[in-house]
Amino acid sequence: MTGFFEHLRIQRWDDHRYYHHSMVNQSLHLLSAMSFVCAYILMFRDAAMAALLGWTVSMTSRQIGHLVFEPKTYDTVNDASHDHKEAIKVGYNLRRKIVLMTIWALSPLLLVIEPTAFGLCRAPTSLLGFARHVGSLWLAIGVGGLLFRTVQLFVIRDVQTGLVWATKIITDPFNDIWLYRGAPLALLRRSGAQHDDEFAEHAIELR
Repeated sequence: MTGFFEHLRIQRWDDHRYYHHSMVNQSLHLLSAMSFVCAYILMFRDAAMAALLGWTVSMTSRQIGHLVFEPKTYDTVNDASHDHKEAIKVGYNLRRKIVLMTIWALSPLLLVIEPTAFGLCRAPTSLLGFARHVGSLWLAIGVGGLLFRTVQLFVIRDVQTGLVWATKIITDPFNDIWLYRGAPLALLRRSGAQHDDEFAEHAIELR
């Protein structure tokens, strides 16, 4: 198990240092993490509504941080190009995330075209019923995306890498709350000119 947790630490460290330079991105990850924890709690009572919360608030805020605010230029802190970081990304890199988010965004059209999802559920009789069906569909996409990449990592890497990545994804909200808890206040205090140096100092402290 020591090797498992060390591998988990490395995956988390690489994810932070390569993909969380922007304080705006870190702040959005804090928002995402807190809403994910709320979704986890809600999951025990209403899985469909939890999925709606998880995708509309948690996932969108998280991916906006990556796609809009995270720099795509050469990473001078880690001496790595954006293409290099994308190539070595263990989980969903930006290209894979765009594919996943596209599937998520277009998936409600399935229920518009086929309200019973090909007989898997009853046709909704209200807007709330439709929303709950969408939530159930989004839950399936989320679980499917996690399982797909985990099994894919079993094949292209090894079983431990896949299990570590799945564990990282499931526990990321709790880790992100602790890691980025000071980001909103730091964002208000720090100027853009100071950002690179302060990120390097912050990264060294985390390591």
